Amino acid sequence: MLVWDTVAIFPFIGTELLEPDYCNRIGEVVVRLLIHAVRDGKVDPRGEAVADLYRIALERTLMASRLFTFVYLLERSALDELAVNDAIGATSEPWPLVAQLVRRASFDVLAAYTERAQLEPSEAAIVDKLTTLHTRPVFDAALSKEVEGACRFGYPMSLILFDVDRLSQINQEHGYGVGDKILERLGILIRQYFRQHDWVARLSEDTIAVLLSRTEAEPASELAERVRSTIEERLELTDHRTDQPVHVTISASVVNVAVNVGDVIDPERLLADAEAGIERAKRQGRNRVVRVDGYSGKAHPPAGTT
Repeated sequence: MLVWDTVAIFPFIGTELLEPDYCNRIGEVVVRLLIHAVRDGKVDPRGEAVADLYRIALERTLMASRLFTFVYLLERSALDELAVNDAIGATSEPWPLVAQLVRRASFDVLAAYTERAQLEPSEAAIVDKLTTLHTRPVFDAALSKEVEGACRFGYPMSLILFDVDRLSQINQEHGYGVGDKILERLGILIRQYFRQHDWVARLSEDTIAVLLSRTEAEPASELAERVRSTIEERLELTDHRTDQPVHVTISASVVNVAVNVGDVIDPERLLADAEAGIERAKRQGRNRVVRVDGYSGKAHPPAGTT
């Protein structure tokens, strides 16, 4: 009840609207931490619960100020709920101590989270400076969570990989400055084609990954083709040393997975299928989208189970 009261308010605090399910996950962990803080008088910044909170915040690159607001709102909800309790309510003798314990617990949670954030890698591990997209570690964490959710609730998902054609050759012929400019512009362009809650990340030097949850096969494939054709038509740079034009194309792979409740999907195998699709696109001449319908390693639940 405490979590839902807070979730009803929190998604609208700040510039980015957050999904209630995401806020609920934050709330469940924070309540766990508040209970530990009240019971034990401290919160271990290296503990599992604080690590869980840090990972969830990382999924949406949630600013510390917004997380602190959430903890404050949850503290207020807890105090409001306790205030009407017959044994320890606002008119009872132990109330001042109870209120102090709850407030102190929220400070302990925030202090532990701050210390944990300082122990973890810096923002450079979250955002790729060249493309301004998420980094590989963030994408790997998001992929695991999205796969887990898809298998639990049975909704479709798609994974797209975009790979710059002949980037090594471009770097050799025109210099790494041109290659970096291509990746920089790709990051800006590709991000514009997808929803704010889709995961777009630089997977490797010349590969960008996009994870779309609750997305059917046709829309994902159409989006990949639109990105490919736009880059072919519009993305052209000039080597200022030679005044030669540098034409840019990409190859893409789209893996579409129709997930049933209880399916088992290995995120690494899913990525391997997408990478195999990229290799196929390269062999077929590059500058094309290869569609992979289905996931090679999916295990279905036994008959009669849900």
